[in-house]
Amino acid sequence: MVVDGHNDVIYESLLKGRDLSKRLAVGHTDIPRLKKGGVDVQVFAVWSDDKKFGKGQAFKHANAQIDALEKMVRANAKDIALAKSSADVQQIVNEGKIVALIGVEGGNMIENSLDNLEALYQRGARYLTLTWNYNLPWATAAAIESKTAHREGKGLSVFGKSLVKKMNALGMMIDLSHAGEQTFYDVLSISTKPVLVSHSNAYSLMPHYRNLKDAQLEALRKNGGVVGVNFYSGFLDPGFAGRVKKLYRRHFGDKGNYGLSATRQYEKLPKTLQHQADAPLSTLLDHIDYLVKKVGVDHVAIGSDFDGIESAPQGLEDVSKFPVLTDALLQRGYSKADVVKIMGLNFLRIWKENEN
Repeated sequence: MVVDGHNDVIYESLLKGRDLSKRLAVGHTDIPRLKKGGVDVQVFAVWSDDKKFGKGQAFKHANAQIDALEKMVRANAKDIALAKSSADVQQIVNEGKIVALIGVEGGNMIENSLDNLEALYQRGARYLTLTWNYNLPWATAAAIESKTAHREGKGLSVFGKSLVKKMNALGMMIDLSHAGEQTFYDVLSISTKPVLVSHSNAYSLMPHYRNLKDAQLEALRKNGGVVGVNFYSGFLDPGFAGRVKKLYRRHFGDKGNYGLSATRQYEKLPKTLQHQADAPLSTLLDHIDYLVKKVGVDHVAIGSDFDGIESAPQGLEDVSKFPVLTDALLQRGYSKADVVKIMGLNFLRIWKENEN
């Protein structure tokens, strides 16, 4: 059972009118490639940029994305079906279909309303990533917390704490990717259910604010939660940005704009040079090894972030390549039972444990 806990194809392709029933020449995801990759359960992220979709817009935009996903599922009913409970999964898979699951990435979309949270749950959202890269009135984000030394003003507000309790009551997974450290620990002090960190890696191997430090991993282990490994080269490989800049300068010479970020430079490189810059597959395996060592094999999963990233590891260029990862894990010495857990069962377990 292959479960990918995070994919941004709704925003990247569906909202742009692309037909996922056909093999697309762009992006990482479509139904033919999901089939080729043997993906059984795909979590489709609902995402709205906090700055573009504010109060009065974000909740509406979230619902519009769910509308787009449901329309796609209806048009491809022979290939894919939406699940609203963990019990739905096996039935859908037995019918030879891909399971679609909804995850909401960013608490801005509830617009400070528990009623909106429950409305998204009723539509099928089974996790909420509390923040994206901006602070909310009730929770602080890693991207912002990491720039501030002082603890004051960080973490959950009174409303944020009530939201955690509401999610526990609903049976909705709390996703702590993007959450600041204080928010992370505040949630763990309140939640009565195991938490999800849907698409993050190990800080000790790649010191980026999106990754989890060892103390966080220990707290996650005690909570019984699960961390899904992110495929983004910039969250995996400390050498990625340096390779991008070197290749960019080599290709564009003195006419190149060296003030661009590594991300923008990567996007301007020809495909062949992008591939040279991409993280080696071994870096992803190293993160899995490290996470398994720290939290145990029952607490590591997959959260690719496909269609939300510009660079994935060599050999894992899109969703059709998941068998490459399975094979690589076996070659690393993982047992078949352990690979089954990492590739899907751990995510399904935590989902079931959050249900009422």
